[in-house]
Amino acid sequence: MSDEQPVASRRRTIPMWKQRRYQVAAGGIALALVAIVAVVVVSTGGDEPTEPSSSSTVSSSSTTTAPTTTVFSGPFAPLTGVPDPNGTVQGRAAMTVKIDNTQSGGPKRGVDQADVVYEEVVEGGLTRLAAVFQSQVPTDIGPIRSVRLTDQAIVRPIGGLFVYSGGARYAESSIATAPVVRINESAAGGAMYRDSSRRSPFNLFGRGPDLFGFGGDPKPPPALFQYRSVGDTDVAGFPITEAFVGFDAGFDVTWNWDAPSRSWHRTFKGQQELVEGGAPIAPKNVVVQFVDYVGGGTPEAVMTGEGTVWVLTEGVAIQGRWIRPDPGAPGRLVDADGAPMLLTPGQTWVELPENGYEFRVS
Repeated sequence: MSDEQPVASRRRTIPMWKQRRYQVAAGGIALALVAIVAVVVVSTGGDEPTEPSSSSTVSSSSTTTAPTTTVFSGPFAPLTGVPDPNGTVQGRAAMTVKIDNTQSGGPKRGVDQADVVYEEVVEGGLTRLAAVFQSQVPTDIGPIRSVRLTDQAIVRPIGGLFVYSGGARYAESSIATAPVVRINESAAGGAMYRDSSRRSPFNLFGRGPDLFGFGGDPKPPPALFQYRSVGDTDVAGFPITEAFVGFDAGFDVTWNWDAPSRSWHRTFKGQQELVEGGAPIAPKNVVVQFVDYVGGGTPEAVMTGEGTVWVLTEGVAIQGRWIRPDPGAPGRLVDADGAPMLLTPGQTWVELPENGYEFRVS
């Protein structure tokens, strides 16, 4: 059971007059550029990506030259693509931590230091995070929350440690099928603590170094994505400044491109989201991976197969497909030509909206 008060779930729909304006095709991926507002609106569900037309506001003339890649001469952090010249993270397992996303108990801690963050749909249309740490070890992480059915699919190829507060029996049984060392509040000892300045259940936090001390297989996880070389900012795509991901129940998020920092700043609950201490949540990449959810009131994302994906990187948006035939292995991101979609080295947020949720860029 969820320990939040769910907001009534609502599927985002586009009124009929907007459907005509946006040229939404029945059963297909709809992509049209509205010249008046210079916005791209997308509805998922088809088989092939749709490219913006050359007559639209965002045209092919604005597409940059295809990226070039080089091979790092030394080791790199597998989950960020950032060089690791001293080999610091080569003998460290990954650690996935379940983190609250309601903001009911105050700002998050440590999320800005995660390598990859997944945002998944849970009961009532709310969302919850699964933050994966490997290249950095935050002092404090949280608020730590309970396990959900989607988590086993997220961590199955990653392995390592899985940190959570507890969970319903069905969710505990689900995560037990994944190849991870499970650490819940009852087993964590001093590695977790309750912060008396915050209200329950939003007051459980973890001490990063102590949690990593629980061990697990010390080998690093496999790379989840492919990256361009450090400093390569020449990316094929069409420039955008903002992307809206229409999660239900008031959990939609907006990502704004910040050119000075070359990162995407997250707006959530109507304001730019900062972690405790004031640092912005600002990943280098945002992967919007549309999935089906099964299970009704206890949703579980279907993360094998393939579907529509959008990659936001270096101030551009690129549409393609995610492909993951093996639940025990990482998937692939490919563009319309079947070529790998390359990310900027650094942190990546993976949004997991349901097929049919609204997505638009401008």
